[in-house]
Amino acid sequence: MTEARLFDLNIEKILEAWESAHAVRELIANAIDEQQLSDTSDIEVFKAEDGSWIIRDYGRGLRYEHFTQNENVEKLQNSGKVIGKFGVGLKDAMATLHRNGVQVDIRSAHGEITLAQVAKRDFADVVTLHAAVQPASDPTMTGTMIVLRGLSDEQMDKAKGFFLRFSDEDLLESTKIGDILRRKPGAVARIYVAGLLVAEEENFAFSYNITALTEPMRKALNRERTNVGRTAYTDRVKQMLLNATASDVAEELARQLQAMQSGEGSDEVRWKEVAIHAVRILSVSGDYLFVTADQLMSNSSAVDHARGDGIRIIMIPDTIQQEVSGMTDLSGAPIRDLGQYQSEWNNSFVFDFVEPSGLAPGERVVFGQAQAIVDLVGGLPARVHAVRVSNTMRVDFATGSDALGLWDGETNSIVIRRDQLASLPDFAGTLLHELVHAQTGYDDVTRNFEGALTDIIGKTAAAALTSAPEPKFSFRRLLGR
Repeated sequence: MTEARLFDLNIEKILEAWESAHAVRELIANAIDEQQLSDTSDIEVFKAEDGSWIIRDYGRGLRYEHFTQNENVEKLQNSGKVIGKFGVGLKDAMATLHRNGVQVDIRSAHGEITLAQVAKRDFADVVTLHAAVQPASDPTMTGTMIVLRGLSDEQMDKAKGFFLRFSDEDLLESTKIGDILRRKPGAVARIYVAGLLVAEEENFAFSYNITALTEPMRKALNRERTNVGRTAYTDRVKQMLLNATASDVAEELARQLQAMQSGEGSDEVRWKEVAIHAVRILSVSGDYLFVTADQLMSNSSAVDHARGDGIRIIMIPDTIQQEVSGMTDLSGAPIRDLGQYQSEWNNSFVFDFVEPSGLAPGERVVFGQAQAIVDLVGGLPARVHAVRVSNTMRVDFATGSDALGLWDGETNSIVIRRDQLASLPDFAGTLLHELVHAQTGYDDVTRNFEGALTDIIGKTAAAALTSAPEPKFSFRRLLGR
């Protein structure tokens, strides 16, 4: 048998915090990197009949030179595709497995490598771990086979759990920055870099796989890997979400936005730009009305009317509502807030006009008093061309009921709801109310409108008193004197 050549790994101290699972993680990562770089078949991880675990790739084959602790130029040039870049992870893996009593046998066309502890040359008291290199038993072999004997199933399962490909994650959307993954129920969110787990998040709505790395992130990917801090990947997560267009992503972010009202909600929607983008995605994916908690209370009638129209109500924070007001969604359409909804409804509304000849006799009598009523205040303003009656009326979103009447500036008409003709006082009150709108252009519940309405009431009373018969009681008696 050919005597093995010994390659000193120069390891005296090993990572005490590492378990066998962390070492196997490095071996699997190395195999995945080789698959990516050589564009070969998927790696395999399986248990052999004799109980040993096999890690198999179909790349170019591992050489003993790969144990040198130098930056790998090829991996640096393909940092978005691969996990490792130094030989240090591979060396530490060997040392950790040796410490835990796991026998390692590496086979490729370039040789067979096992481990041995040997004293350094000329220093018998210094014992280090060496790679014992034998000639290849199969020089035509494709790729690398790593055989692990004495490794528990538990440690292998833990090692595989570090990798996206073995974690059965549900992909929601791929972006140019990376992949957005559905967070598993009851589990923490996971942050992967090039498919390798680097962090876990308790309060993220999604898991993420980052494939486009930044320089700070590359520096943060230390040998422990899972100690990567949030600051290293926050920007990448934000950019993924800002590039997202999938409705599933927007739906979940919308749920988190609403949860913020009760002090909950994921950390992603606390980033304002992400929350705004979520509204823009959601708006284009269905019929939604975005309101604040205050609007939900103070405009409950309008909100209920929207629900009746089949529109889903999404409650968002005041700060986000202010930002999206007047903004368009990803399709270029306006984002529907309360003002937009009312405009849409009014623009789609069609009156069902009734001509005087179509009125019932009693209704015609009341409607016939229109001229006499407006004459009490000086007649119709010049801009009012007609007074009309309609079976239907636009909704008064302040009350949730159909308006009693309105001034329609597009047709220069005062429109009265038909049921107001059941009573002369009702008809007169509604007609004069709308006449004020036509005359002034003021909206309801404004100081200017209230002043103009008071003026009309005064004119009406004065006109009525001027034409009234002499009273049969004195003013003193009216006051009770």
